[in-house]
Amino acid sequence: MPVNYSTPAPTHLFPVAGVRLGTAEAGIRKANRRDLTVLELAPGSRVAGVFTQNRFCAAPVHVCRAHLKQEDIRALVINTGIANAGTGAPGMETARQSCAALAKLMDLRAEQVLPFSTGVILEPLPVERLKAGLPAALSALKADGWHEAAHAIMTTDTVAKAASRKVGAGGTAATITGIAKGAGMIRPNMATMLSFMATDAAIAQPMLDRLVKEAADESFNCITIDGDTSTNDSFVLIATGQGPAKFDSIDAPGWAEYRQAVIEVACELAQAIVRDGEGATKYIEIAVAGGRSVSECKAAGYAIAHSPLVKTAFFACDPNLGRILAAIGYAWHIDPALADLDDTKVMVWLGDTLVAENGGRALSYREEDGAAAMKPAEIKVRVDLGRGRASATVWTCDFSYDYVKINADYRS
Repeated sequence: MPVNYSTPAPTHLFPVAGVRLGTAEAGIRKANRRDLTVLELAPGSRVAGVFTQNRFCAAPVHVCRAHLKQEDIRALVINTGIANAGTGAPGMETARQSCAALAKLMDLRAEQVLPFSTGVILEPLPVERLKAGLPAALSALKADGWHEAAHAIMTTDTVAKAASRKVGAGGTAATITGIAKGAGMIRPNMATMLSFMATDAAIAQPMLDRLVKEAADESFNCITIDGDTSTNDSFVLIATGQGPAKFDSIDAPGWAEYRQAVIEVACELAQAIVRDGEGATKYIEIAVAGGRSVSECKAAGYAIAHSPLVKTAFFACDPNLGRILAAIGYAWHIDPALADLDDTKVMVWLGDTLVAENGGRALSYREEDGAAAMKPAEIKVRVDLGRGRASATVWTCDFSYDYVKINADYRS
C-alpha cells in the first residue's frame, strides 16, 4: 500500500483543451488489463521531453528523440508490459512500426507520433498485438480520459498517479494535468520512469524545452527508490495553445506563477512515485543544507537515500544512525567536491532530534528519541554540511521484505 497517497478522483483531474486520451486491452504481456494508451494532440501543439541517460536506453527513447527534432507532434502511443529495451535493431523497427500504425489510422506521418514503452527489459514487444489494439484505443478517445490513462500505464504500481492544477485568471488562466507511473527502478538521471503532463497554455518552444528540464530537476531528479536508472525513463510536457494563456518570454504576465504550478504538479507526481515505492512502508524526506553547491547537497542526500543499510534501518525503526554518517562520508564518490568535507562541522537531525554534531553523536541524543522519530510513516532527515549556503531535498522510501519479493518474482 502506498504511504499516505491515493489516486485523485476523476473529477479532480481537469481536461486539457487540445488533448484526448484513450485506452485499450491489447494483451501486450498479460490478458484482461488495459495496457495501451493513445494521446491525441490538437494541431499546433508543442512538445518537449527529457529522457533517460542509461546507455542501454530503449528503442522508443531513440525514436522519441529523433521525432522531437521536428516540431509537429500530434500523438503519443504508450504500452506497458514490455519495455522494448535491449532489443537491438528489431526493437527499433518495432518502435517505428508502432508509430507508423497509429499514424496511418490518424492520417498523420509516422514522425508525428511519439512511442513509449515500459515493462520487462530484453524481451521483444509483440507489435502485432499493439497494432490490433489501436482502433479500440482511438475509439475510446475523450478529453476526460486522464484517470483511465493513469491506470493503463501502470506496471508494479499499486495505485495510479495523477495531479492537476488550474492557475491564473483571465488572459493568464491555464490548466495543467499530468500522470506518471513508477514504483521501482527509480533513480533517474533526467526525469522519471514515464510521466506525461499537458497544459492548454501556448508556450514558445525554447521556453517549453527549458521548463521541462527545470521541472524535472526540481521533482523527478530528486527522487530515488532503489538507485537504479531505468532504460525507458521519459518525461514529456505538452503545450496545446488552446487556452487563453500565452507565454513567449519569461517576462510575460503570469509566467512565474504558471511555471511554479508546473513544477508543483511534477513534484506531486514524483513524490507519489516514492510513496508507492515497491514494498515501501515509510516516506522519507532528506533535506541537505550548508553545502557549497546544490550538486554536493544532492550528492549527500542521494548517498543517504541510496544506502540499503539506511533504508532497511528505517523499515525496522532501528536507530542505527551511524549508517547516515557513513553515507555522507562517502558521498564524495557522487560529487568529488565533497572530498574535503570536514566531518566535525556536519550536523544531522532525525525529525526534531539532533543526532550528530562535532564529528560524533550529539551530547543531547537519546536512543529512545531516535527510535520514536523512526516510527511515523513520514520521516524527515535534516543534514547541515557546514560549508556553504546551498541546499537540496531528496525524497525516498524504506526497503522492506516486499521489495525483494516483488522484484524476485517480477516476470512471473
